[in-house]
Amino acid sequence: MDSKIQRSSRRALPALATALAAALTAAGCTGTPTASAPTARPPLADRAPAAAAPELRALYDQRIDWQPCGEPAEGEEPTVQCATLKAPLDYAKPGGETIDVALTRVPAADPKHRLGALVLNPGGPGNSGTSMIQWGWKSYQGPLHDRYDLVGFDPRGAGRTTPVHCLDDRTRDEWTSTDDPGYDHGRVLADACQAKHAALLPHLGTRDTARDMDVLRSALGERKLDFLGLSYGTYLGALYAEEFPERTGRLVLDGAVERSTDLMHLNGEQAVATEAEFTAFATDCATNDESCPFGTDPAAAPRRLADFLDGLRARPLNTADGRSLTAALAWGGVIGVLNDGSRSFERLREALAPAVTHGDADELMRLADNADGRDQDGRYYTAADAYAAIHCADAALAPSPADLRTALADLAAQAPLTSRHDTRLALLDPDCRPWPYRSPEKPHTVKAPGSAPILVVGSTGDPVTPYPWAQRMAAGFEHGVLLTRDGDGHTAYDKSGCVRSAIADYLVDGRMPAPGTRCASD
Repeated sequence: MDSKIQRSSRRALPALATALAAALTAAGCTGTPTASAPTARPPLADRAPAAAAPELRALYDQRIDWQPCGEPAEGEEPTVQCATLKAPLDYAKPGGETIDVALTRVPAADPKHRLGALVLNPGGPGNSGTSMIQWGWKSYQGPLHDRYDLVGFDPRGAGRTTPVHCLDDRTRDEWTSTDDPGYDHGRVLADACQAKHAALLPHLGTRDTARDMDVLRSALGERKLDFLGLSYGTYLGALYAEEFPERTGRLVLDGAVERSTDLMHLNGEQAVATEAEFTAFATDCATNDESCPFGTDPAAAPRRLADFLDGLRARPLNTADGRSLTAALAWGGVIGVLNDGSRSFERLREALAPAVTHGDADELMRLADNADGRDQDGRYYTAADAYAAIHCADAALAPSPADLRTALADLAAQAPLTSRHDTRLALLDPDCRPWPYRSPEKPHTVKAPGSAPILVVGSTGDPVTPYPWAQRMAAGFEHGVLLTRDGDGHTAYDKSGCVRSAIADYLVDGRMPAPGTRCASD
């Protein structure tokens, strides 16, 4: 389900700052075509699905016109290139309306030994893959950048690809901050999205994005897709393997979002993992910090922290700029930071201490804004709306009253602290019940028979994509291998040199780690 940006992208927050999306929009993609020669292109018969209509075959046969993203500094060669890719709005009508899929690329550093293109996705759903490359490509320096062109794209509804932006900034301020249990989040968002994007909503599902990715594979000149997906990007990779098993090259899926059960039950499993990280933070504070604002009793500290956050419902704190820090905002900010695991503990203590001890809420509000995708000028990134639109296009969630009551009781028992602010919202995140479009997708185990081996990476203490999801995803694939990182925090690539080496070994040399391999965190 990566990277909410809390209420907007909790289950798939990538290892990139959410501000990248806004930065890319500001930078734009301009300049003159590069002098690099196009890569070799496989024959058309090897590129489009055998039963593809002529109009779809033409899209598979398109060429990508890469251009520098912005003007390079004087004396510097352009590093990051931008382009767009044509794809059908509706794959059932490939000769109809098309969309422009935004792309970025950083060419391989060692062109003489170039293996091809590696497509990356940061998760969300709704986070920007073009931003991931434009501003984060240096995270992949070494074997991956040496041997591959690093390619990112904005999935449907995200970034600069048919962006979904439903709520104006003032409405979203209320939407994210309200502690009113009668405030109908699902209905407010669904009505706004229907009013602005009715024709687009049925075509934002991950399966359609996986089909876009196959058109991209072809336009890149690749017979097979090599792919690194983080967080919700793992579900995209899984559906690609299900749709095009014969097209899978080397797929690595880190921080698995596994959809063999419905979203309500996945949210419940995630809440349990979040509760564990929340408890670990408060316990660590009480154990190792004599000035811990929740006291020095490790057993009592988690409840005291939850009591403080819940207390903001009745007594919100004011910030220096006149805003009000509500319980909803504070909970979102705390959980959002904890997505990064124990290496975020110090930062969170520094934000909470002034709020708890003398009512200074400024730092905690900054964490809440970062979690909700709100910049310092009060503007929200489109990932917030894309998160709901993509989820609801993937699978309708309309539990019966009896199922919801049972799930709420289970949640209260298994995650009594992190769920008690609003248990219903925790389970229905996003709330697709009032959504105007009902997806035909059903929860199922992705097996992808006939695919190449697929490497699934899971972290034992991941609070966003719990480790059992990675276990189920790897076991479900016909040719899946699980690599385990022992440690907390969301996704493993940026937290373990052992994991990075294993991923590089597979992507570059085709060496899959032995089943049962475990890696330590850095």
